[in-house]
Amino acid sequence: MQALTKKPPTEPRVLTVACPPDAYQDVLDFLAKAGCVIDEGVSPSVVFPDRSPGTILRGLRHRDELTQAELAARAGVPRNHISEMETGKRPIGRQTARRLADVLNTDPRMFLSA
Repeated sequence: MQALTKKPPTEPRVLTVACPPDAYQDVLDFLAKAGCVIDEGVSPSVVFPDRSPGTILRGLRHRDELTQAELAARAGVPRNHISEMETGKRPIGRQTARRLADVLNTDPRMFLSA
């Protein structure tokens, strides 16, 4: 008979979960019954350490479940420009900010640097 060579983890592991609003309470109840420690007090600064236009763009794109290609097609912007804006390699101009804001249903000022 072979012995197990890898020990199971002994320390608690941290898990980040995103779920639809209608399933949120069910997930919390399930985790509580399983003996999990639930901390709902995550600061936005932990999730979004910088509030750069690119980070905001990426967050809004993920919120709407759009790929870069889908956002680019809807906004009339080349896909590689979306990538460069999200990584901070390309600034977001006024016209582009308006186009992105229309697609993402937000204020164009969200994308303009201070």
